[in-house]
Formats: sequence, C-alpha cells, structure tokens
Amino acid sequence: MSEILKVTGINKAFGGVQALKNANLTIHKGEIHCLAGGNGSGKSTLIKIISGFYKADSGRIEINGNEFSRITPIDAIMEGIQVIYQDLSVFPNLSVAENIALNSELYNRRKIVNWRNIRGIAKESMDKIGINLPLDENVENLSIADKQLIAICRALVNNARLIIMDEPTTALTRKEIRKLFEIIKMLKQQGVSILFVSHKLNEVFEISERFTVLRNGENIITDSTDNVDSEKFIFYMTGRKIEEDFFIPGTIETRQPVYKVENLSLTNGFKDISFEIYRGEILGITGLLGSGRTELALSLFGLFPAQHGDIYLDGKKIKINSPIDAVKNGIGYVPEDRLAQGLFLVQSIRKNIAISNIDNMVKRNGTVDYDRIDSSLENWVKELSIVMGGKEDAASTLSGGNQQKVVLAKWLETNPRVLILNGPTVGVDVGAKFDLHNYLRRLVENHNIGVIIISDDIPEIHKNCNRILVMRKGKICDEVVNVETTEKDLLSLITKEG
Repeated sequence: MSEILKVTGINKAFGGVQALKNANLTIHKGEIHCLAGGNGSGKSTLIKIISGFYKADSGRIEINGNEFSRITPIDAIMEGIQVIYQDLSVFPNLSVAENIALNSELYNRRKIVNWRNIRGIAKESMDKIGINLPLDENVENLSIADKQLIAICRALVNNARLIIMDEPTTALTRKEIRKLFEIIKMLKQQGVSILFVSHKLNEVFEISERFTVLRNGENIITDSTDNVDSEKFIFYMTGRKIEEDFFIPGTIETRQPVYKVENLSLTNGFKDISFEIYRGEILGITGLLGSGRTELALSLFGLFPAQHGDIYLDGKKIKINSPIDAVKNGIGYVPEDRLAQGLFLVQSIRKNIAISNIDNMVKRNGTVDYDRIDSSLENWVKELSIVMGGKEDAASTLSGGNQQKVVLAKWLETNPRVLILNGPTVGVDVGAKFDLHNYLRRLVENHNIGVIIISDDIPEIHKNCNRILVMRKGKICDEVVNVETTEKDLLSLITKEG
C-alpha cells in the first residue's frame, strides 16, 4: 500500500517544554488511521506541523513521495492535506454554499462572484458524500453535525487526499457520530485517507484500521486495532493500569437533604422537576440532546431562572435568579464548554483559580492578597495534580484535562455546598477523566457537599453516580440505582419514546 504521508524524527519545543521528541507517523493511501494520546501528548502539535502551521525544530516530512524540510500551509493544501479542527472554522454569517466554495474562489483569485458557480461547486461537493444541505441557509442556523459536514465538503473541493479530523465527535450525538462514520468510510472507498485524532476508545476501535499512540510527545506504539484490546490501549495512552469500578457510597445521611428541588419549571426547557441530594452521594442526571438536562443545569445556576418551583439548601428555601445568587448560596457550576464558559483563556492560571473567590482574597486595605492567592494555587495544584508550567502562564497553554481541573479548582475554592458539573469530562483523556472521577468520589465522602453530574456519557454516569435520574422531553421519567441497572438498560431508558 502506497504511503501518502511519512513523518520521521520530528522534534518541537516551546520554550523549555519539549512538545514532540523524535515523533514518527506513517499513513497509507485510503487508510483510516487513528492518532491517539492523552491531553498534552503532542497530537495537536504534530497535526499543526503536518499542516504547516508550526515549523518543526528538526525531522523530515514526506507527502506523496515529495520531501519537505519546511512545509508551509500552502504546500500542505497543494499536496492534498486538509485539517478540520474542533472549532470547524466555518463562517456563521455566510451561507452553506459560500462556506463550501470560499476556498476555491480565493485559490483561483476570482474578483467577481459567480453565484451559479459557487452553488455548483457546493452541490458537487455534497454529492460526493451523499448529503443535501440547504445551500442558501446561513451556517449559524445549522447543527454542529451539519457544520462538520460542511467542513468535510470544503476539504473535498480542494481535492483532499488526506483529511485530518481533530476530535470530530466531541459535540455530536450518537446518531450524528454514526452518520459521520458512514461518510468517513465512504471517503475511504474513494481513496481518501483519514487521520482520525481522538482519545475515545470506542471510536478508535470502531472506525480505525491502524493507530499510533503518543505520550509525552513520544511514540509509544503503532499497530493494527485488531491486535489490542481496551485495557492495553489505555495502558499505552496513560502508562498505567486503570480500573474504574462502581461508586458505592459509604454512609448516606438521609435525615435532611443538602439540596432539594420541588416542581421546578421553565417554559420550553423542563417541567415539574423534583429531586434531592443527600450527604455522601453523587446524583446523576442524563438524557439525550434536547431532553432538558442542559437547560436544567443552567437554571439551577441562575442563568435561566426557573419560573415556577422551589429550591432548598439545608432545609432553607432560597431564590436563585442569577449566577450571583447561586454563588452567594454556595452553588458552583462547572460548564460543559470550558473554553467559552469556564475559563479566561488569555489570563494566567493563578487568576483563573482565584477569580470566583476574589472577594475573599483581599487585605483589610482593599488590595489583592497575592500571597493568599499563591497559597491557594499551590494547594489546588497539589490536590488535583494539575500539570502546568508557571503560575503566570495563560490558561490556554494547558492541556484539556488540566484546563478542566483549573475550572474545578476555581469552584472548589469557593467552598461550595452544591457542585453542579455539566459534561465534566468532555474532551478530557482517559487518565485525567479517571483522576477527576476519583476526586469527586473523595469529595462527597469527606465533605458536606452535594454533587450533581449532568452528562450523556453513559459509562461516566453509570460508574460514578449512585442514583441516576433520566430526563426525556423536559421531564424526569425514571430514577435508577447504578448497581441495580446496566449500561444497556440505562441507554434503553434514555432513548425510550414517550
């Protein structure tokens, strides 16, 4: 089988951090190859070197048999390499047709727009993968899954020979993932190679023929997916054996709930939601996209105040009409989208952790107590095993798992009575996910705190929540205990009609 890409001995450092150490990668024509590794393993750096965004410090790149000592983005595109990043890089205010055909128009340096030509290019590209999206619809009105398809179509316009997909399923539902995989297999049949970048084990085994694992910037293994199982794969990624068992609480104090919700309702969101959380347990709330779980999370934190119903904290009725109310009452919220909602990416790690508790980080004269902030930072770095450079480094320099730990630390610093985590491990690798889950378990065992995990990750909910509420169409329809049900049963409840 001929090689479309061969990367040999790539090294790349940023300041004192060695991101890649003698990294190698080979992809064959018409192959679906998975590049896997934990957060901070060097996957993104290698992709950016292949696409010409970064220049390697040393090493060799061969594309279609042509050797490059320094590849530019134009070189990569001319050789048929296209990268679809997690943000998809679509223009929300432009139409479907414009987004698909734009690169072609720029490449051909056309000064006058030929709308018939633009629509024709877009239609031809969509026909290649058998989809039919409204050409004149603005992309901002489409789903994440449709935006993903637009990015693929745009890559095909430029005669892509190798499409690199960076964590393409992070924001997709299971149904949308199945559709994406069908299209990936169709592209393979057309001779297009796919480099599928992911740390989700089930996806690696479902879609990939071969895989390469990076850890700490170094190659660990390249092999066929037929030759490994999940246990071996996790070991290659993390360097340790991970066995996540069921969370079974020790003693649950049921005399009075830490947190109680009665008949909470929000128009077009949810209706008559009631539940309670007791000391020593983790409550899970799950459901499909559109079930109302995300609206409920936002409402509990005051972003979408409920119109009806009551909330009680330690038996006392409270009003949550804004996030300020939530914070004052000891409610913390870890959002699903940490980049847009959880962090100030350009600000330092130190400031990100301190910000939620900044009112308590001042001296008597009103100035900021930086010694106290540094002491707090040191505590959370140790407590959550946050891997970072310096305290003044921007939050954007951290890996996904460590960014999520910073968001968690930010809220734990406020000493919350209730902690709501919405999709707590989205985009987090298996090792960091295991660490976060274990920490939450220790948190409820050792503190008087109520923890709610809201997620559509069934294994996460099943393993870590002793009680699980299932939402459908804005209502809680079922309640189960984790040790009394299976993942298959839980999936059946989530997808049940009515």
